Amino acid sequence: MNQMQGQLLAGRYRLADSIGRGGMGRVWRAHDEVLNRTVAIKELTAALYVSESDQSVLLARTRAEARAAARINHSAVVTVHDVLEHDGRPWIVMELVEGRSLADEVKEEGRVEPAEAARIGLWVLRALRAAHTAGVLHRDVKPGNVLLGRDGRVLLTDFGIAQIEGDTTITRTGEVVGSVDYLAPERVRGHDPGPASDLWALGATLYTAVEGLSPFRRTSPLTTMQAVVDEEPRETEYAGPLAPVITALLRKDPAHRPDATAAEQLLAEAAEGRTPRDAQMYVPTRTVGGHGLPGPEAVSGSTATGLAAGPGHGGTGATHVQSATPHHPTAVPTAVGPAHAVPGGTAPTRRRRLRNLALVVVLAVLVGGGTALALLKWDARRGQGDGSAAHRSGATTPAPSRTAKTAPGGLPAGWVRKKDPYGFSVALPGADWKRVVSDPALRQVDYTPDGGEHFIRIAIDDSPDFPSAHDHQRDLADQLHRLVDYRQVNLAENTFRDRPGSRWEYTWTALAKDTAFPGPRHAVEETYFSREGVEYAIYMSSPAADWPRTEKQFKTVLQSWRPGAD
Repeated sequence: MNQMQGQLLAGRYRLADSIGRGGMGRVWRAHDEVLNRTVAIKELTAALYVSESDQSVLLARTRAEARAAARINHSAVVTVHDVLEHDGRPWIVMELVEGRSLADEVKEEGRVEPAEAARIGLWVLRALRAAHTAGVLHRDVKPGNVLLGRDGRVLLTDFGIAQIEGDTTITRTGEVVGSVDYLAPERVRGHDPGPASDLWALGATLYTAVEGLSPFRRTSPLTTMQAVVDEEPRETEYAGPLAPVITALLRKDPAHRPDATAAEQLLAEAAEGRTPRDAQMYVPTRTVGGHGLPGPEAVSGSTATGLAAGPGHGGTGATHVQSATPHHPTAVPTAVGPAHAVPGGTAPTRRRRLRNLALVVVLAVLVGGGTALALLKWDARRGQGDGSAAHRSGATTPAPSRTAKTAPGGLPAGWVRKKDPYGFSVALPGADWKRVVSDPALRQVDYTPDGGEHFIRIAIDDSPDFPSAHDHQRDLADQLHRLVDYRQVNLAENTFRDRPGSRWEYTWTALAKDTAFPGPRHAVEETYFSREGVEYAIYMSSPAADWPRTEKQFKTVLQSWRPGAD
């Protein structure tokens, strides 16, 4: 049982079971003991991993979410009942919708029939019209935020990054927020969003519903955003009468999209199984070759090899632990040279996508340097979670411990935070832990105070070769059985930062011919996939005799981990 279950919040809300997770938090089923009714409560788990100053911003945004939802009076908008603070964090009490999200529906069924998708779209559109009339932009319309009730209702939820007209205290100019797959082109370019931006996201959501995959998702957030701006989605195969409506909503220029009134008429006709009469006026003419709209085969980084398809597209998948694990586990890593060999053989090769420097330059031109930096920082930070996905069972990341003696930033005394050039930050046990790049190609870096006897290793892979962190670790564990005295302490799926992960702990005896620090050793690794499909591995190893201290240090390392060095 989760340690939160059964807790009483604000003297009236009794937590029952966890029913969903998202990038900012977790949703619980709870019982209101005052009014004797079942409610949903959103726990802001992101507050566990940020500084005190950031916590105040999150609290302000949570209150803004509640205010935004409270301004909208419509049956297709999830009702907010209460906002409270518990354990130093904000919680939102909401109407409980029995059912599942549109994202879960697509995941379970493959896709949604066009007429049903159009019906769902009609209700989302009506919710958006009510929000826009109240001066609220949702700014994060996506399948994970569309709830399908068992009673047939369709509701729009999660106004957590909604913008209220005239309220600039929370969302600053130039800060791009929202799920990358569903950002309208004008938002990627750094322009202020408007109602048309929400309608574009609705079009992308409907495309996902009928086709079973996101229209613009590519191999990384950068390539996804470039596709949003420069490319057209693959032509729909299953959209039927809804196809021209989706095309109309996904026009690059917001001025060429239908407004809410026109879109409602188009969706109503599609819901009846008829091709909308006026949809063609919004559909651009396609040309063959030249600078016309590309067909599926012309789209660079198409969804077939993008995040929608998932990892597992070639290679053996031996990545971070080829160097991190104990074939040469404590040898001092060098900044150049090949990775260490897999025990009993040579290091397997793997196909890796090359980084497109031109893409970064193009993106900077599109959105402006300052906005690009803000977006990249934001995107790296929010690489933990999406409201659309259910999570594997397993332990969640423990909350940061509160001790009397702390260093600046809430760290234990003596610890320091390191912002790494590879785009993450992490706390280290002391200032004497030095950085050494162990594999530049894999963006794999070590921190060690003693030349490698004790070390922390971080590996980042934009193109993982396994569908999950757990599959990757199991494959690597199979290779390590040849090590002397290898013993697997634990290898299990878990949840890290509200994302599916896997934890692997093991021991072995290092040989003098392989390392300057022979003898019994102990290691642990937490690996997880961000919502954009980036694989992060956080690894720590030490002599077995020092393991009690190392294990405690590893907990602090995980608690301090930030995939965006902001």
